[in-house]
Amino acid sequence: MTDLYPHPTTATATTDLYPTRGTVETLTPRQDPVVWGPGAGLESYERDGFLAEPGLLTDDEVALYKAELDRLVADPAVRADARSIVEPASQAVRSVFEVHKISQVFARLVRDERVVGRARQILGSDVYVHQSRINVKPGFGASGFYWHSDFETWHAEDGLPRMRTVSVSIALTENHDTNGGLMIMPGSHRTFLGCAGATPRDNYKKSLQMQDAGTPSDEALTRLADAHGIKLFTGRAGSATWFDCNCMHGSGDNITPYPRSNVFIVFNSVENAAQEPFAAPVRRPEFIGARDFTPVR
Repeated sequence: MTDLYPHPTTATATTDLYPTRGTVETLTPRQDPVVWGPGAGLESYERDGFLAEPGLLTDDEVALYKAELDRLVADPAVRADARSIVEPASQAVRSVFEVHKISQVFARLVRDERVVGRARQILGSDVYVHQSRINVKPGFGASGFYWHSDFETWHAEDGLPRMRTVSVSIALTENHDTNGGLMIMPGSHRTFLGCAGATPRDNYKKSLQMQDAGTPSDEALTRLADAHGIKLFTGRAGSATWFDCNCMHGSGDNITPYPRSNVFIVFNSVENAAQEPFAAPVRRPEFIGARDFTPVR
């Protein structure tokens, strides 16, 4: 096994620094910086791979964005769109992708300097939206998202070459410690876990409901959890969690009466534009992995 706290090296953008989806599971030392820009105030992000902002949005802003989320989920035209993903059992809407293009309200959020400015600081460049979505986790049985590294999928199936991508999850309902909140293994961003098994064609159609390809083994997850522990995020509506693309994270089912909904935005550096997939037969659709690299202004 490789060191869980490696030192970055350099390589060209076309080199596959992070092999995955082979015959065996592998651990690869991180080859990229965590913070690419000025690091003032980002020490905990550098160390842990995430940064919590308890009050990013005001109560009035939360009400605006929550109302827009509810409107989109209730719209039959949105539900029928390929960008909507439904729960396998209940057929309730689980996620709606590309919300910054579907909704002018969420487009404004993406351009909000409190949001895009932080992404530029972390990534050290102009940024574009690689992915955006709203996640809906109603009470009484909404399913979770199994442990995974986003970068593993974005590298394998979307062709992102380097770990120069950051996500922000903004809570639009209160995150209790019981309603399926986000869990991250602090420090796990420093090791890339290459998963075993080939990528099926059109894997996204299944993986967005229930992850299969790109799923870590129980042994690897246990080793990472033993080394790093697990942090559960709670907080009021309007709080935000920024996290590195290679953090091992997931969330449990929500069997409480209390819904958990959030808006999720992925910013990628314009200097890290997607190439061809590194470990998949075809690219995923552009509403999941963008091919428009226009900087956010």
